[in-house]
Amino acid sequence: MSFPTELKYTKDHEWISATSGTARVGVSAYAVEQLGDIVHVELPREGQQFRKGDAFGTIESTKTVSDVYVPVGGRVVKVNEILASHPEKLQEAPYTQWLIEIAVEGDASELLDASGYEAFLAEDH
Repeated sequence: MSFPTELKYTKDHEWISATSGTARVGVSAYAVEQLGDIVHVELPREGQQFRKGDAFGTIESTKTVSDVYVPVGGRVVKVNEILASHPEKLQEAPYTQWLIEIAVEGDASELLDASGYEAFLAEDH
């Protein structure tokens, strides 16, 4: 499994497209694979504020319900409305079907690059 090198990753399996300005947040292909068939995605409202590490939504699959966490603090400026009625699209394209766009505020120093994320998965799983 390969991971887009332009993204940053968390150890909770989220990705973020940038570490300043406005960024998209999603979940990695590894996380999607572990979840199985996704049946529901719950996302926050636009304008909600989150601190780094806060849960901002859930992904429900036939196996489990998992929280998703914001990699950096910030305010939600947009949510991916497509996933409300078509949650399976997240499985089809986890790196183009983002969950939220966030106005980034705060520290991104603990985020992993693609090779660091691969190394984390290799040692942890």
